[in-house]
Amino acid sequence: MPELHRTRLLILGAGPAGYTAAIYAARAGLSPLVVAGMQPGGQLTITTEVENFPGFAQPVQGPWLMEQMREQAEHVGVRIQHDLITAVDLSQRPFRCTGDSGDTYEAEALVIATGAQAKWLGIPGEKELSGFGVSACATCDGFFFRGRDVAVIGGGNSAVEEALYLANLAKSVTLIHRRDTLRAERILQQRLFAKPNVTVLWDTVTEEVLAETGGHAPVARGLRLRNARTGESREMAVDGVFVAIGHAPATALFKGQLEMDGEGYLVTAPDSTRTSLEGVFAAGDVQDRIYRQAVTAAGTGCMAALEAEKFLALREDDAQAQAA
Repeated sequence: MPELHRTRLLILGAGPAGYTAAIYAARAGLSPLVVAGMQPGGQLTITTEVENFPGFAQPVQGPWLMEQMREQAEHVGVRIQHDLITAVDLSQRPFRCTGDSGDTYEAEALVIATGAQAKWLGIPGEKELSGFGVSACATCDGFFFRGRDVAVIGGGNSAVEEALYLANLAKSVTLIHRRDTLRAERILQQRLFAKPNVTVLWDTVTEEVLAETGGHAPVARGLRLRNARTGESREMAVDGVFVAIGHAPATALFKGQLEMDGEGYLVTAPDSTRTSLEGVFAAGDVQDRIYRQAVTAAGTGCMAALEAEKFLALREDDAQAQAA
């Protein structure tokens, strides 16, 4: 039978932001409830080696890191519900969320940490080789391609920023764009064209990521490309492929209820995780369209918990004052 879950603080999402918010909230005595969603652990569960999360002298596996965060959260008393929220009503208090299981969740305060997903091309080999030469995050994985040949696919700010970052690490960077002009800001384009180890392939469509299957696991070895003007196809050898065509925040549930920017990211107050609705906070990639790192997500998760604690304390003080 469907159940009703009541909690002072409900946290949607079980990535670095959600788990960190839960740990801080539990230690503050708020007894938070986490609804883990479709992908507990978030994007780190599809990442192999993580070298840039503080506290580990040696690289750690992304899934293991998220397992440690989950165990830490449970150790301090966090309740984790394996459910997927399918409907949210923020027009009433307590806030009311409905899960795919049929369960209902009511909360006085809400932390949204549902994250974002990188957009993919949907071409053969891309999904299969993710983490094995294919990535959507140069800051995360560029280090592994020092002195090697890499390709970046895209033509906007994200793609050019990824290419600029990789140009300082890789032997060569090829930016592949399906049009004859970039959509990136002019200053970024100027910086890109000034890099001696960067080449731009114009009017080029990426059709397939090619795999080297001779080792213990398949790894990316190159791309199959097609010229959009002539239709000519060819192969290009590269060691790493970075897809940079943007991210999609998981915010559809909150459309019309919370303020968002033009790309669907939740808008938060400066130096805060407060959204446009009192008592609702947003942490991690759901509101971060710039950095999108595990450590920054964890930082905003901490902020959200501290702000939620203050919000709930003030509500409790107001209620006691009215009752007096």
